Amino acid sequence: MTLAPNEAERSAARTPHDIFLTNLIANHILLFTAIAATGGSFFGFIVLIPIFSFCFLGYTFWRASSVKREDSEFIYIHWQIAKRWSKLFSGVLLLVVTVALLGWAGYTYLGMMKEAVFAFIGGLGFLPILMSTLVLIVIESDSLHHARVGTLPNWARRQFLGEDIPPSE
Repeated sequence: MTLAPNEAERSAARTPHDIFLTNLIANHILLFTAIAATGGSFFGFIVLIPIFSFCFLGYTFWRASSVKREDSEFIYIHWQIAKRWSKLFSGVLLLVVTVALLGWAGYTYLGMMKEAVFAFIGGLGFLPILMSTLVLIVIESDSLHHARVGTLPNWARRQFLGEDIPPSE
């Protein structure tokens, strides 16, 4: 890896982090807030949030697998960083979708009260998304900073470059 990536490489390395942060902030925070603030009249549009999110995540997975390490190791590693956190977020998102489907099934077929289903989905669905979104915003902001200044996080240098860096550094 070159010690100092040029501006074009730094700009290209910011792209995966920008995409991931857009998903977290614009989709999961702003769009969710906008839909929830409208009350019951537009609450059915809440289904757009996981759909948009899976589109963002799918693009990240596709792009991370198609970028070539030989072209620019710096860009490649930043795509892999975004892919790593996208995998985690995909798991949480799948949990939410599963909980929502179980809630719907409980309401439709088991006669659960609507309020109980909302509590179920809110506690086991929306709460993990909220917490993981907030934590991942901080983590991805740090990764974006590394891309801006042309560096790599120590854990990424250990994992992708095989460098022997003590964890305390």
